[in-house]
Amino acid sequence: TAEGDAEKAKVERTNWGNGIEFLMSCISVSVGLGNVWRFPFTAYENGGGAFLIPYIIVLFLIGKPMYYLEMIIGQFTSQGTVKIWSVCPGFVGVGYGQAFGTICIISYYSSLLALTLYYLFVSFQSELPWSYCREDWLNCVNSRPQEYAEDLLTGLSRNISSNFSSAASTDVKLQSSSEIYFLDVVIKEKLDITDGVGTPDWKLTLALLLSWVVIFLVIMRGVKSSGKAAYFLALFPYVVLLVLLVRAVTLEGARDGIIFFLEPQWGELLNPKVWKEAVVQCFFSLAVGSGPIIMFASYNRFDHGIYRDAMIVTTLDTLTSLLGGITIFAILGNLAHNLQIDNIRDVVRSGTGLAFISYPDAISKFQAVPQLFSVLFFFMLFVLGIGSIVALQSTIVTIICDQFKGFKYWKVALTTSICGFLMGLVYVTPGGQWILTLVDFYGGTYVVFILAIFELAGIVWVYGLQNFCDDLEFMCNRRVSLYWRVCWSFFTPVMMIIIFIYSMATIEPIQYSEIYFPEAANVAGWLLFAIGAAQFPLWGIWVASRNSQGNFFQSLKASLKPSDKWGPANPDIKREWLVFKSQRAAERAVLQQSSKLGHFWQKIGNFCGSK
Repeated sequence: TAEGDAEKAKVERTNWGNGIEFLMSCISVSVGLGNVWRFPFTAYENGGGAFLIPYIIVLFLIGKPMYYLEMIIGQFTSQGTVKIWSVCPGFVGVGYGQAFGTICIISYYSSLLALTLYYLFVSFQSELPWSYCREDWLNCVNSRPQEYAEDLLTGLSRNISSNFSSAASTDVKLQSSSEIYFLDVVIKEKLDITDGVGTPDWKLTLALLLSWVVIFLVIMRGVKSSGKAAYFLALFPYVVLLVLLVRAVTLEGARDGIIFFLEPQWGELLNPKVWKEAVVQCFFSLAVGSGPIIMFASYNRFDHGIYRDAMIVTTLDTLTSLLGGITIFAILGNLAHNLQIDNIRDVVRSGTGLAFISYPDAISKFQAVPQLFSVLFFFMLFVLGIGSIVALQSTIVTIICDQFKGFKYWKVALTTSICGFLMGLVYVTPGGQWILTLVDFYGGTYVVFILAIFELAGIVWVYGLQNFCDDLEFMCNRRVSLYWRVCWSFFTPVMMIIIFIYSMATIEPIQYSEIYFPEAANVAGWLLFAIGAAQFPLWGIWVASRNSQGNFFQSLKASLKPSDKWGPANPDIKREWLVFKSQRAAERAVLQQSSKLGHFWQKIGNFCGSK
């Protein structure tokens, strides 16, 4: 135990090599698959351009305030997701619940890395396997360029035309070869899971295993050394994304797709579902509410200027989402043109597979060595995914090591990686996409969402906005503007509460590929949500009962007050902080007594940051 304590002290004293490492690490976490996989299909499902307006509004009223708050709380305490709740011990269940939500996200995120590796390896073939139709694929259109297979495509078009004219109904849906390849060859999609999800595919299982080996190798070296890799993890993906964007916008029909993406449908602004999806996407993309931002910020120097970093990362994250969205919608416009479909919405089914259908389709249209670009692109996707999942996994490992100080870091990393691989096996079965949709909806989305409301309430409403702003001013030596105060105390929590209540009141049975889930699956989903959400009240009751003071309500009230452990980790800085807090309280008391404005207006002045 003594050795573990020494090791823990060493970890707590560890700082980033420099401020840029921290910034790059935050970019590699927040700029991930959420931008190139989740954002385009979320926008796609919510009316394309109509989604952009709520998303940007939500970014300023919820995304940026939450991101900045998590950075502040992590850096101020130099503690992980659970230990920060010395600020309000009764809320420690928020930290454990967020860890549960993070585990849910990790479990399916790794399966996306497995798919990425699968495509990476098959890209080394002389001809990209998804670029051409097989003989037994009905109503298939080649994804490869027409000039490469003009006769084949013309023959296929004649074939389909004759089928149309001879058939009684002309309602025949064409599919690109990249879509059929993903559904029938890669995931071997199963459209009915009432009899089970099937057995794991051996190729995807190997890809999943390799993904977890890479995750473990990065994690076992700790946060310190991962900062060196963050330069590559953060910057390399942009090079490939920009090249793909240039190619995508020059494709025939791309203009229609981009217009569909960017043209706002003002009526959708009144649809609360769109606002809910904007909040969910903001959380998933920025990685707020799940722990990595708090963890990374905890390794900063106490006086590091995090305001700049928070603004850079949140802005860059949005720009990357737009970049990914424009790219994929340009490709969808081209797909619609090739498949002779007028409505872009009908081109491809939305869902996880969108990135594994539309992106490969675009790559196959490259005239010069598409294999090389395919390898680069899927390697980029893998790098993006690794950057995010490493931070998520490190959050879990840190929580465990904080609680059990005698455990060696690498052993915990190995054990959690093995568990992650075993959990990931269910997603590489023929019915795996069903499970992914279920876990993402109940475990990854709603659990993180409701606990983020409690996280904000615990810090701003229970600990107090003025206390929090004083701590920030002491740490960063800058006044907290009215924008942050209004967002933290009112707009952010109230918007989140309203959207959460609405989404719960109007919740509908989820679907995969327009097919409803079996009843047993929905029950399992609600159980998943209940386990995550129940952490908050259960741990709150446990903390209150452990610190018994009179009756239960007195104990509960005591559990909401900061413990002795709250404050800066460095003892010298903590002493300075306590002096600063007492001086600030004395100044306010004097002002209140001498002020003719009265107590109420003094409170208003404090809120606006006048003192």
